[in-house]
Amino acid sequence: MGFININGEILASGQANISVSNRAFRYGDGLFESMRMMRGKLMFADLHAQRLRAGMDVLQIEGTAVITQEFLEDKVRQLAIRNNIKDNARVRLTVFRDADGLYSPSGNDIGYVIEMSRTDQEDYTANYKGLIAQVYEDMTKPINMLSNLKTCNSLLYVMAGIFRKKNSLDEVFILNQKGFLCEGMSTNLFVLYQQNLYTPSLEEGCIAGVMRSVVISLAEENGIEVIEAQINPDILNVADEVFVTNATTGIQWIMGFNGKRYFNKLSNEFLGYLNAIA
Repeated sequence: MGFININGEILASGQANISVSNRAFRYGDGLFESMRMMRGKLMFADLHAQRLRAGMDVLQIEGTAVITQEFLEDKVRQLAIRNNIKDNARVRLTVFRDADGLYSPSGNDIGYVIEMSRTDQEDYTANYKGLIAQVYEDMTKPINMLSNLKTCNSLLYVMAGIFRKKNSLDEVFILNQKGFLCEGMSTNLFVLYQQNLYTPSLEEGCIAGVMRSVVISLAEENGIEVIEAQINPDILNVADEVFVTNATTGIQWIMGFNGKRYFNKLSNEFLGYLNAIA
């Protein structure tokens, strides 16, 4: 694994360090993007840059002009060369407020760290063994101006992850404060029911996922309507198909929820559409 630090220096993993005064560490004062490099290409770099800029505007972190598609592609290319990674990797870019202060920061300048780890997968791969999922009910997600952002404050997802492991699950579905479906643990959620494809709307508090937007665009291009809606979790007991998406794994189908078993025809179709543009 390799890193680029806040000064743009490329470091080996043993050289990388973050100060205990870093605001992302202390307060979760930042955002991050999980990205995928495939065959030497940073996938959907324009969408990742766009989402980062939008999040920085909400958090009032200055420096959005720096975050462009070209910036992401260039930094990832540099890091890949340094780490002798020619083709495929997972990439995480963390942007944080580079300032002192307690809850009130002394400034709003941008700082960033990029991490990269090698992977052997050169396309978006189907999970031939479907995922087993359950609703996580111990905590719900609040709906506010931060809900759609992928912030460094991830305790809800950590607690959901602990629940997932304790119950030997592959995925968990998170509810919003109103008790409606919001998202997966690190994914966006799509539900096929009575020939209609649904996904929780952004107004329901889900992360504005890059792969979510890609799948919605692919659906439109292929004549499939996606209904962004408020979704009662009871639909999971009668749905025909359920799949989840994110930028690193692509599209993963859910096989089972409680006693219900789902098909994976539509998710496989979308996986084909996705790999066709990758």
